[in-house]
Amino acid sequence: MPEAEAAALKATEKAQSQALQASGQWRHLWRIAGQYSNISLFDVSSIDELHQLLSQLPLFPYMKIQVTVRLLGDLFKAIEDLDLQPSEIWKGLEYLAETGASHEMGLLAAGLGLERFIDIRADEAEARAGLTGGTPRTIEGPLYVAGAPVCQGFARLDDGTESAEGEVLFMQGTVMDANGKPLPGATVEVWHANLMGNYSFFDKSQSAFNLRRTIVTDSQGNYQFRSIVPSGYGCPPEGSTQQLLNLLGRHGRRPAHIHFFVYADGYRKLTTQINIDGDEYLWDDFAFASREGLVPQVKKISAPDQLDSKQLSKPFSSIDFNFTLHKERTAAPEAEVERKRAQA
Repeated sequence: MPEAEAAALKATEKAQSQALQASGQWRHLWRIAGQYSNISLFDVSSIDELHQLLSQLPLFPYMKIQVTVRLLGDLFKAIEDLDLQPSEIWKGLEYLAETGASHEMGLLAAGLGLERFIDIRADEAEARAGLTGGTPRTIEGPLYVAGAPVCQGFARLDDGTESAEGEVLFMQGTVMDANGKPLPGATVEVWHANLMGNYSFFDKSQSAFNLRRTIVTDSQGNYQFRSIVPSGYGCPPEGSTQQLLNLLGRHGRRPAHIHFFVYADGYRKLTTQINIDGDEYLWDDFAFASREGLVPQVKKISAPDQLDSKQLSKPFSSIDFNFTLHKERTAAPEAEVERKRAQA
């Protein structure tokens, strides 16, 4: 832009800004040293009004309005609307600090519906890009651990320590594309809780990578694993997440479920989980993760020939479940979510 034109824009911008400050709509402005930018506080009735006000400024097309400013603006407005007092504000900050210190932020995000909301937005974005159908996504949760042992086609997940109390589970299926074509060499990462509702790595009493494996599909795109039927679980009863849920009159229970990452070269990564049918909390999940299409039938197998084929002496459960992946598409949003995860 020519220097004279830029100077004229800045002069007009200054005049309009001063008028807004005089009217009381632009309450405060702090200049950032060494930059042509500022942090501002506006007195408006809604986000729409703020957007209309800013969009009328001459320099609006060149503005970089930061996420932090938007969130703080909404927060400040909520404090005014609700007339929150200083002690209440500091209690809220202390609660967030305690939640972070106890490593429950991921749990809180699930319990407040934030993680489900992120999934809803991702579904809508994919639909706008023409991607519909396929296996439904649902929340990852906070308990994934990278680095699980890699197995070809088949894996045993459990270490055998709960074999006496637990029921053996076999789960198998095919990873395929939207046309039903099997995908050899696809990756299925799987993890779930033990009978106590605890996850290895976070529960130090369990062996390394117990109930966690990475399975590469065989030449027919098939995967299978042996494990135990997991149990549902609840938030730590004395934890900060459950404290908030108690105040909201909500429980913190999750139905029994199994987590998955499924991906293949040229295809979009799928984050999902299946729920165990018949669980008391199947459609009352505190984390809002239960979805149609993710509750497969659990078959009870007791035929002697099938027990013999699995070298088992008592009945077991079996789940058949196929995963359908979408091909990558440039118009679609990024399917890989960047977040801090545990690494063993």
